[in-house]
Amino acid sequence: MVATRAARATAAGAASPRKPRAKSPARKPAARKKSPAPRKATSSSGFDVRAALTKALGGGLPGAVAMVLQVVLLMWLRTTVNYQMRHGGSLLEVIETLYAEGGIRRFYAGAQYALLQGPLSRFGDTAANAGVLYVLDGSTLPILAQTACASAAAALWRLVISPLDTAKTMLQVHGTSGLNTLMERVASEGPGVLWAGALGSIVATFLGHYPWFATNNYLEARVPPPPKKSRTKKLLRRAAIGFASSVVADCVSNSTRVVKTAVQTSLVPITYVEAALAVVDRDGIAGLLWRGLAAKILCNGLSSIFFSVAWKGLMDANAENKAKAKK
Repeated sequence: MVATRAARATAAGAASPRKPRAKSPARKPAARKKSPAPRKATSSSGFDVRAALTKALGGGLPGAVAMVLQVVLLMWLRTTVNYQMRHGGSLLEVIETLYAEGGIRRFYAGAQYALLQGPLSRFGDTAANAGVLYVLDGSTLPILAQTACASAAAALWRLVISPLDTAKTMLQVHGTSGLNTLMERVASEGPGVLWAGALGSIVATFLGHYPWFATNNYLEARVPPPPKKSRTKKLLRRAAIGFASSVVADCVSNSTRVVKTAVQTSLVPITYVEAALAVVDRDGIAGLLWRGLAAKILCNGLSSIFFSVAWKGLMDANAENKAKAKK
């Protein structure tokens, strides 16, 4: 009997083996904490300074190259415009006079200052626009009022870089002797000479900046965009809108720029009223309103078209090169 019970117990144990203990789940290794993403370089006002600088340079190296090409190819026309605004005369007469003074090199007097002024002006416009948009974020002001605030900020930036503009314009108007004349005036009258015409520059910038953006925004909203695949039509539309905006801006601000150039490049101290009266005495009201306007419209139109097309082409080429490098 005892043996039988023992045998049954043994059989039962063999039939139902002990269940193994459940293993405790393996601990996953602690995930490493990701290092915080580097903060964007922002100013105390909150807008991205680095992004503004990148936009100011026209998208990095392609924009810088396009700007240098723009100076090389169109500087001669800008020199002609400034000389014509200061001295008057027809476009062909001014070109002949400048060539007689020093050949092709005469048209590029002040190029070193133009290469500095270009990116600085673009940076100021971009940063001022970004700052104004940040301050007015959520504001109930209409877009035209916000554009006016951005234009005012961009105009004030011209006050900072006015010495560069003065040196460049003096060389364009008076040739190689212009810089020596400027330094002589600084020695005798003080550094304030470097800001001669600064007020006119501020007013002219505002009068040019605001109509340009107002016209551009209006046409962008009214002119229907071409199909997405039509790249040529897209470029033509952009160029046409930019040219129309430049024409409106130049017509509005031209008289102010004529007076500003006269004050800025005068060999003796002169007021804005005296400069305006001198222009009227020589060429009448028409001279005050339209002197150098045709050449300026041509110059700014070509500049706008060239920069947008050249910059876009260089940006596309740069993007393709980066894509090939990744492969």
